Amino acid sequence: MEKQSIVVAGGGAAGMMAAVAAADAGAAVTLIEKNEKLGKKLYITGKGRCNVTNNSDIENLLNHVISNPRFLYSAFNTLDSRKLMDFLENEGLHLKTERGHRVFPASDKSSDIIKTFKNALEKRNVKIYYNTKVEKINIEDGRFKSCDIKLLQDKAKTRTINAEAVIIATGGLSYPSTGSTGDGYKFAAATGHKLKDTSPSLVPFNIREDFVKELQGLSLRNVELSLADGKKILYKEMGEMLFTHFGISGPLVLSASSYTSGRDISKMKIMVDLKPALTKQQLDERILRDFSECKNSFFKNSLGRLLPAKLIPVVTAISGIDENKKVNSVTKQERLKLVDILKGFAMTPLSLRGYSEAVITKGGVMVKEINPSTMESKKVHGMYFAGEVIDTDAMTGGYNLQIAWSTGYLAGCSAAAMQ
Repeated sequence: MEKQSIVVAGGGAAGMMAAVAAADAGAAVTLIEKNEKLGKKLYITGKGRCNVTNNSDIENLLNHVISNPRFLYSAFNTLDSRKLMDFLENEGLHLKTERGHRVFPASDKSSDIIKTFKNALEKRNVKIYYNTKVEKINIEDGRFKSCDIKLLQDKAKTRTINAEAVIIATGGLSYPSTGSTGDGYKFAAATGHKLKDTSPSLVPFNIREDFVKELQGLSLRNVELSLADGKKILYKEMGEMLFTHFGISGPLVLSASSYTSGRDISKMKIMVDLKPALTKQQLDERILRDFSECKNSFFKNSLGRLLPAKLIPVVTAISGIDENKKVNSVTKQERLKLVDILKGFAMTPLSLRGYSEAVITKGGVMVKEINPSTMESKKVHGMYFAGEVIDTDAMTGGYNLQIAWSTGYLAGCSAAAMQ
């Protein structure tokens, strides 16, 4: 019996997993990658460590998906984080789970994930074309027929690959330097699919206040960040954040950015509770204790136990308390204002940073045009979608990569079993 032939467009997380799944299901698979190597975006994720997934149950995975979680129910049930981890470990990759159930390679090297997949693909006889771009998806009578590919260095004409199915796993628009230039959106639109408007997501904020420049490089842990639009709290979570020369970044900030879609960011407010473990009364008592131990110190020298050194001059300036005032002269009213600042360190977001700094792309191929049980297009028989090209996105913590692995796996299995 002749093997089902499948073309996978894109050699990132979703594409590699789709190719492995299809090959395991008995298909003859050809993988097309426009870069000189696989997993270029994977290589830089998590500062080169790569947060592979989140070691938690399906309910938790779904709870951390922001756009269209219900669409992913079948994909997560087909390949959840535990099955993914088992697959990687069976292929020889050692993993470790850190705080927040985040899973990383034990080596802390994202390159080890890529090597693992490259070996898995070679072992399964997947044919890989590097430096090659899918130019066009050809359809006949509502069914996928072939795709035109072209070697990027070759001035020769395109060549055509005939196959029973194609899996579009070309990524989104984030980190364009890795080759994510929205090709999948073009293929989808050209074949009659509707797209949800795209925007950068999991991306840092530009901040209006000048003090962020003074705080550049300062990392805060165990703080609570809130994003509010008027009186409505859009996001509130504990975790880590980082000050940069333009504003703020870090896991909390990136996740908060996902909740700005369709809203005027400049009218929002970001509040950081620098001491979330303490109530205002407890914090006031703590400050009083610190003051009593250094009664004759200047105010600017009294906050060393409470705050990182970089933050002290900024908080002092915002409080309006004279930095050279003796702490035994600080009034109760001044002290309570200090408490309010520490429990609600306020910043004004101006805008989000661009695609070059976005972890993922929000928007993409509308989920109503994809069968959630198979990842096959409802418009074109034999055309499948996987990963970031689909209108799904999640918070930081390994959830977006799990979407890529799960949708890729389901698309690969389904394409191989297609009638």
